[in-house]
Formats: sequence, C-alpha cells, structure tokens
Amino acid sequence: MARGTMRKGPAMAGDRAVLMGLGGLLVSLGLVWLATGQVVLVASFAAGLLALGLGAMLVARRQTPLAQTTASEPDWTVTVAAIEPATGAAPLAVAIVDRAGRLVCANSPYERQFGTQPPQLLPINPAHQDQLTEAVRVAWRDGAGEVDLVEYSAVGGVRRWRVEVIRAGRAEDFLVWRWTPLVAPDLVSDLAQHLAGKVGRVLSHAGFSAALVGTDGAIIATNTAFEQRAMGDSSEPVLGAEFAGLFMQDDQDRIHWARDARRAAPLTLFYLPLADPEGPALADPQHSPSLMLVVEQGVGVGGGAESSAAVPHLEALLSQLPLGLAMADRDGRLLFANVAFMRAAGREGEMPPTYPIDLVVKEDKAALSDAVRRFGQGAATSGDVAVRLSAQPDETVSLSLAGVRGLGEAAVLLGLTDSTEEQRLKRQVAQATKMQAVGQLAGGVAHDFNNVLTAIIGTCDLMLLRHTPGDSDYDDIQQIRANSNRAASLTRQLLAFSRQQTLRPQVLQLPDIVSEITHMLRRLIGEKIQLQVTHDRDLGPVRADPTQLEQVIVNLVVNARDAMQESSQRMGGDGSGHLMIATRRVTMAQVRNMRSEIMPVVDYTALIVQDTGGGIPPDILGKIWEPFFTTKEQGKGTGLGLSTVYGIVKQSGGFIFADTIPAHDGVPAGTRFTIYLPVHHGPAAEAPRVKEEVAAWAGGGDILLVEDEDAVRVVAERALTRAGYNVTTASDGEEGYDEVKARLESGTGMFDLLVSDVVMPVMDGPAMAKAVRKLLPDLPVLFMSGYAEEQLRREIDIVNMHFIPKPFSVSQIAGKVAEVLARDAARRA
Repeated sequence: MARGTMRKGPAMAGDRAVLMGLGGLLVSLGLVWLATGQVVLVASFAAGLLALGLGAMLVARRQTPLAQTTASEPDWTVTVAAIEPATGAAPLAVAIVDRAGRLVCANSPYERQFGTQPPQLLPINPAHQDQLTEAVRVAWRDGAGEVDLVEYSAVGGVRRWRVEVIRAGRAEDFLVWRWTPLVAPDLVSDLAQHLAGKVGRVLSHAGFSAALVGTDGAIIATNTAFEQRAMGDSSEPVLGAEFAGLFMQDDQDRIHWARDARRAAPLTLFYLPLADPEGPALADPQHSPSLMLVVEQGVGVGGGAESSAAVPHLEALLSQLPLGLAMADRDGRLLFANVAFMRAAGREGEMPPTYPIDLVVKEDKAALSDAVRRFGQGAATSGDVAVRLSAQPDETVSLSLAGVRGLGEAAVLLGLTDSTEEQRLKRQVAQATKMQAVGQLAGGVAHDFNNVLTAIIGTCDLMLLRHTPGDSDYDDIQQIRANSNRAASLTRQLLAFSRQQTLRPQVLQLPDIVSEITHMLRRLIGEKIQLQVTHDRDLGPVRADPTQLEQVIVNLVVNARDAMQESSQRMGGDGSGHLMIATRRVTMAQVRNMRSEIMPVVDYTALIVQDTGGGIPPDILGKIWEPFFTTKEQGKGTGLGLSTVYGIVKQSGGFIFADTIPAHDGVPAGTRFTIYLPVHHGPAAEAPRVKEEVAAWAGGGDILLVEDEDAVRVVAERALTRAGYNVTTASDGEEGYDEVKARLESGTGMFDLLVSDVVMPVMDGPAMAKAVRKLLPDLPVLFMSGYAEEQLRREIDIVNMHFIPKPFSVSQIAGKVAEVLARDAARRA
C-alpha cells in the first residue's frame, strides 16, 4: 500500500473556508502533475475537484455561514492515489518531503525499494552523495535538480537510479523526488532478438550464417541462413544443439558443414566474444557467450580462386609470435596483423586498418604504398622503409617488408618492432643530458653573478655605515641592497637546480618536517582548498637538509594552489580544490616491481603531493624541471620553483616524478608529485648539539686576502680593515703564494689567516692553499665561493679549511673571519 499523511485543523464556515480548502486540493493537484507528468490525469482530477468544491460551497452557505476555521492543508490521500503507477507501467518511485526533509507522501514502488526512509537518509554510494546533495540545493534554489546516476545499496545488491528533484507546493515548501530505475542492457538477449529479426535477414542476404553460442557450447539463437545450411531438411531443432558438432575437418584441416561431407566449399569462421567492453576485463574471453559468423571461403570482396587454405594457418602461427608481423596482398590491402604488430603501431586493442598506409602520417603514405606494391609484384626480396606512425608522428621507425609467394592473396610480409621502450629510454637519456648541460650552465652563471652581487651588497653595506635613516640617500641604498638580495635568492635557486648549493643534511623523519609546516601551508592555500595529510607507519629515516625539504614542500604546494585556483575559476567555480600530502613506505620489492631503470632497488620513504588542478598536458610534462620554464602569466612566476625542487631532491640522493591523474569517481583530474628519498641505514640520529658560541674575537690579526675579482677584493678588504684586521691583498694564486714566501724570507711576521677565492686563473685557490701549507702547515684557510661547500670538501682535501658562500655582506665576512680566528686560537690553546 502507498503511504500518505493527512493533517486536519478546525473547520471554518463560509465560502472563504471552502475556497481555502479547494486551494489546498489544488496544491495536491499541482503535486500530482509534477509527480506523474500526465496532463490527462491532472485534467480529470481538476474536473472532479471543481464539482466537489461547488457542492461544498453550497453546503457551507446553508449550515455554517458565520463559522471560522483554519485553512486545511493538502489532501495527501488524493496525491497518493494519483502517483500510484498504473498496471504495467514503469516502476517510477515517487516521494514528497517537506522543507525539514521529512517524508510526507510516497507511492508503493518507493516503499518497496526504500521503505519509509526520507531520500536524503538512504545508504547512497558516497561517490554520488555529494551530487545528490547538490541536486537538492539546486532544486530549492532554481526549482529543479537532477542526478543521472545514483547507486543505492539494497539487500539484493547495488541498484542504479536516475533521480529528479522538483520544488512544488503552494508556498513552494515541498520537494517531489522521482526515482527512475536504470536497467543494464542484456547483450545476449538483445542480440538473440536481432538475429531472429531484420539484422539476421541482412546477414543471410550477405552470405553470413550467424549463431549465438553460450558458454557451454550450445546454440542460443541463429539466423535463417545458419539454420538452413546446418540442418537442411532435417526436422531436428538447431537451438540447443552443440555448435562444434555441426562442423567437420578434412585431412587438410579445412572446415566444412558436417551435413555436406566435404562436398561444398571450405568455410571460414569468425569468433566474436560478447564481453561487455565497459564492464570488468575477463581473464579468459572464451568463457563468455560468443557470436559465430560462418562464410564460405572466396565469398566477399577480394575472394576468389586464388585464395589458399594456407593463409588462415599462417595467420594462426603469426598471431602467437611476439614479433610484430602483418600480411598484405598485391593491391596493398592488409589481410592480417597480429597483436604485437598493432601494439608496435600504437594501435593496441584496435582492429587492423584496411591498408597499411592508414598507420602512417600523410607525408609517408605514398612511399609506403609504393614499397608494398614493389615488394608484392617483383621478385621475392626484402628491405626496410623508414616511416612515421600516425600514433607517434615525431618518431621515425623502420618497417620491414618481404615479398612472399605461394600464399594466394598474401604477397607481402610486414614487420614492425615495438620501439616504445627504446624511444622512452632515448628520451630519458636526452632529457638527462640536457638537464646536466643546463645545470652546468646555470651553476656557472650563478657563480659569476655571485661575484657581482657580493660587490654590490658589500658596497651598499659600506655606504650605509656613512648614512643614517633620514638621509636623502639612505632609502635608495636600502632599495639597491634589497633588490640585490632578491637577485641573490635567484642565484641560490640556480645553484639548487645545478646541485651546487650548500646543504646541511641531517637524519630525520619526513612526517616531522610536514608537521612543522602544516600550519603555514594552511595559510598559504587559503580556506577554500581542503588539505589532507596522511602518514604511513614504520617509515624509514632519511638523510636530508630539513630547511631545503621545507622549501621543496612549500614550492609544490604553492604550485598546486595556483593550478587549482586557475582550474576552478576557468570552470566557473570559486577557486576550491583538494590537496593531499602523504608519506609512504616503499619497500625493495615494490621498487623492483616498478621496473625503473634509474632507481636503485633499495628501501625508500616517499613524499606525495597531489592536487585537483586539472593535471599537466603531456607536451609540457617533460619541460617542467627546466629553469625559467613557466606557464604562468608574466610577472607571476620566475620558472625556478620546480627546477629548485628537482635540484634539492637530486642533491639529497633522491628521485622525483610528476604524473597527471585523470578524473575518476567524480574527482577532477590533477597532478601528483612523488619524491623518493632512500632510507638511511646508518647509526641512529643524535640529538642536534647546540652550537658553541664563539666569543667575540678582539685580538685582531694579519690576513692575506686573495681574490681575482677587483670589486669583490676591494669590498672584502675594506670590510676587514674596518673590523680591525691588517689586510694584505693579492689578485691571483701565484701572487698570494709569493706574499707568503716573501714574509717567510724577510722574517717580518706571519699571516694568521688565508682568505681566498676558489676559482682563479693560473693558480686557483685550492692549489695555492696546498702550496702555502707546505710552508705553513698550521695556517687556517677560509674559502669564498658561490659553489656548494660539500662539493668543495670532496674536491679539496685540506684540514682546518672553512667556507663562506657568496654573496656575503660586510658583517658576514667580518663575522666569519672572527669565528675562524677564535676557533684556531682555541685549538692552539
């Protein structure tokens, strides 16, 4: 039984009460029209309601002309009777809820499927729940909303519906829900009906005998031609018969109708499995119903007396080979292509085309057509032709051709090797070579630029010592210094990309790094982007610079935020999105299954940053790591963010990959960055020791300053002189060595510290330092360089060596010299 509720109030006398009661009935009438959509039914109810209303008005005038009652609400019994489906009609489930979401009326199909639960409380598939909630919101706002697919978990399994939500009622305070069941098509039943009908007759006229065969080998349905050829005048039924029992093979393995006893022409059978292409993949397609098409050999376009029984057997042999092989006739028609050939041609899963020239680009069609005709009509020779496949127009492949004889229509054998893996490796090598070259260039540019910045920043510091806030030049000098520091940050990014920056690696846990900056990340992405952070258990420690790892995460998150905001606004949204940061444990077995040629098979801890920003186009994906490459508008990005990330990860011994994630289950497409850092298996990380403060050095000192850049040498000399040191300068390594040697020969006192650049002409800094150490073994050395400290320490084997990166300020160089002299004094004490 259908369900409904009636709400009754005190009766009112007079015409006003009757009219208001009729108004309530008219509301029900409107709900009937929205629920059923049947105009005739609504008109019939309208006539009955009009007659009822006039009679009620006469009775009201006679009995209670002065009584007062409240307006009656809609008569739900009338609505229930109207929304009940007619006998034989589609089981349309209809429910009506009020503004509070309470179920006030429903028909019997709704009760059978969902019981008495309101629609919004049903166990809907979570992937569709948001769509249903959005449809309700749209219905209250615009009057109607709909969802094309809603999955509902019932006792008998998952059922699928199309849902419409319509706002209705006198005050528009009700929602009418219409649930239309979605029934999956039955391929076998539909095809059986088609074979018995017009489609079967069309196949019969074309010479095809068609049969639908079940998984047990029994015939389910046939067309007229199949029944006549298989059974003849026999009265035995063909339906239910064993399909294989209707055929026989001769001594040459040719197939005939069993009733013809080899007197008729041999047959060709086509097997089409009826697996649902949109359903789950079958492990063995032969264990599914199939459509069998039978035709006599020689029938159809290209058929004739020259056809040979050897061709089908050759096809069966070639189809099992892992080599990409195909056959074409003398006219250039493709007779057969095995799976490996179609895979190598970039058409895996597709049917072979009519002509092999359909596989190549337009410019190569003529050359391939001439080659096929030449090998097909001349002597039995072989050769190769270079072509570009339409599936891979930027790559040239070699297509082998060989003329064959004695196979009827088969005249040319084509061979194509799957070069996908080879091309991928070539691209990786080319990309790695290009990145290495660009990195060397970027590192060299950054090193030279750091010398310029050192001079600019140092000069600004010296000028600021003579100016105080309020002077006319003070603000200008500060502006120059600020822009110089900004340029210095760009050079640091270039050094990070070229893996030449200074790192301070520590043994740490990735979740700790993520947790420390989570609050900052939430401020960066804003309130409209949802941030989700998850961590695996038993993660291995990694060895990396925590500050640089934080920069990596921030760069990736900022890029994800910009991509999601741009994608949302492009689709008319409000800039919202979903950002996921996760850490994962990756074992050696998982790495081995990845079959990566560049990642060693060790344990890793992975850091994943995934967004819903629409993804990265394939033509751009290979360029994102290059410095200064950006897709952002001018002025909104330097193009160094991802190149910096790349350099930091590689310098830390890790690997980073970017992938575009397609849209799925209602989640928009996006980009996923995965960073693999090798697990550190060394001793457990010690608690970082507090750096001992070096007492302010007040002892002065005699310093030898060696720098080939005049501007840098002048700034450093003035900075150290102002700090109270006696400074002797030299413009290259040879001059610096001569100064030390002259001091020793004259006996006028020795230098307390050697401050030197690294890269200099003739004799560089390390060579000079080694030569000086032969004269003064205990002399401390402070190197100035724009390259990485770790790189210098690997290349320079000198004890008591210190380092200061360029560019540096006046206070930094003075402070570093004081620190080195203080440590040396403490060591000697």
